Amino acid sequence: MIYYMTIVLKNLLVFRYHPTMDYIYLFFIAFLSATVLPLGSEALLLYDLTLDLNIFLLFIFATLGNTIGSIVNYYIGLKGEKFLAHKKILKKEKVLKTKRYFDKFGGYCLLFSWVPIIGDPITIVAGMLRYNIPKFIYLTLISKGIRYIFVIMSYYLYDS
Repeated sequence: MIYYMTIVLKNLLVFRYHPTMDYIYLFFIAFLSATVLPLGSEALLLYDLTLDLNIFLLFIFATLGNTIGSIVNYYIGLKGEKFLAHKKILKKEKVLKTKRYFDKFGGYCLLFSWVPIIGDPITIVAGMLRYNIPKFIYLTLISKGIRYIFVIMSYYLYDS
């Protein structure tokens, strides 16, 4: 189902086809997939692999799009925490306790930011707890990159 939604969205975005647009579509879908929207960038990546596009560029565009989408989630969490604190919905003591825990073990959690359903909330929580942004970007980039390497390798292992 997600595969078909992604392909339909890609086809809706096509006004005039140009081969380099496939990379931009993949970036855009990967970006949106990293947010809370239910899109599957892996499906589009697999589809693009069948078109014999440059594997390295597909990997770069998918990884960067997905990582930048996670940075948007971080920002949403950052602003959301300020809003919730201002409305006194979050207690400062509880946030500080959770932040100490996340500062200690959050890196391990962020390595699971690629996992569907739980990955997006992890990146939002990192923003809410003001996790170190360079570490966040680094760990998220590695996590997303490994996932796409796995998808690409799976395609070629299955294809042969």
